[in-house]
Amino acid sequence: MRKLKVGVICYPTLGGSGVVATELGLKMAERGHEMHYITSSRPFRIPDVHPNIQFHEVKIDGYAVFKYPPYDIALANRIAQVIVEEKLDLLHVHYAVPHAISAALAKDMAGSTIGVITTLHGTDVTILGQDPALRNTVRYGIEKSNCATAVSESLRQDTIALIDPTKEIKTIYNFIDEERYRPVNPGTLKQDLGIREEEKVLIHISNFRSVKRIGDVIDSFKLIRQQVEAKLVLVGIGPEQEEMMAKAKENGLDADIIFTGKRDDLPELLAISDLMLLLSEKEAFGLVLLEGFACGVPAIGTNIGGIPEVIEDGVNGYLVKLGDIKAVAEKALSLLQEPSVHKQFQQAAIHTVRDKFNSEAIVIAYEKIYYEVAECV
Repeated sequence: MRKLKVGVICYPTLGGSGVVATELGLKMAERGHEMHYITSSRPFRIPDVHPNIQFHEVKIDGYAVFKYPPYDIALANRIAQVIVEEKLDLLHVHYAVPHAISAALAKDMAGSTIGVITTLHGTDVTILGQDPALRNTVRYGIEKSNCATAVSESLRQDTIALIDPTKEIKTIYNFIDEERYRPVNPGTLKQDLGIREEEKVLIHISNFRSVKRIGDVIDSFKLIRQQVEAKLVLVGIGPEQEEMMAKAKENGLDADIIFTGKRDDLPELLAISDLMLLLSEKEAFGLVLLEGFACGVPAIGTNIGGIPEVIEDGVNGYLVKLGDIKAVAEKALSLLQEPSVHKQFQQAAIHTVRDKFNSEAIVIAYEKIYYEVAECV
């Protein structure tokens, strides 16, 4: 079949949507498709030079009449230019607001009938969809798309319940780069972080927003630390970082909790970890779970959103009720204190990625939709 020219609109920063948009584009480029990223800056894993990947920067000019720079208008204008100049076959936008809205406007500006695929990642539905002032905007972005996908069945159901679109929503799971996320040799990383060989390592990776409930992670670790020698590694940066550092100190845990900040060596950090904690109050999917699973790290997560679609309770991890730190500690200790059980969960975690979230199968599913949308316009 002919190779396609695909415009990709996403947030170029780290985060689930940015990771998936980047990894999907790289996989599609390997399959011979021409991928055009239309963003405010080069996505973090896109190489400077690639025969099948181009980057089109969105520049935002400030005007005295605007209190804030109109990014969505600038984006629509740039998308329209690229549609015409590159003769794109379709657009794949990540997030309904603002990206699907900008894509719809760009089509009109370009006088084009180009097809649009919108992938919903979570907050565009679970947060914006809760706001009556924005619900119709989210619905408009979905309805103006030729196809809409959600990264979990939970998010698909939330979209139907909150937005009530007439358009069908298809579930296509997130995936990771298995070549990068796999059991690796961490070298001297454990010693470099001041972790003794006999200590267990728990890890949490996030953007330190309140929705991630890092306070619950610390409270759970405090109970765990009373029973086993352990360190908690908190990876990432965000608005609650200083507050969580203060909480660790107040609880006398500042010597046992390691705040690493933003790191690029996640496979190595996961290689020294025994257990991941993801205790969010909202989570459309939980991409970090897959990253951990691929490296052999079982997880404990809240029974929220898409997390139960990744964690199989009692097989590759455990599910707990939101805020139940006692249950988190009990489940964690049942793994950390039983090496044979922990090893079974490690192997199950690795098989989960290979069997259920295999990147090749998911890329093929997206490619099928690409051809359907490209041929119907």
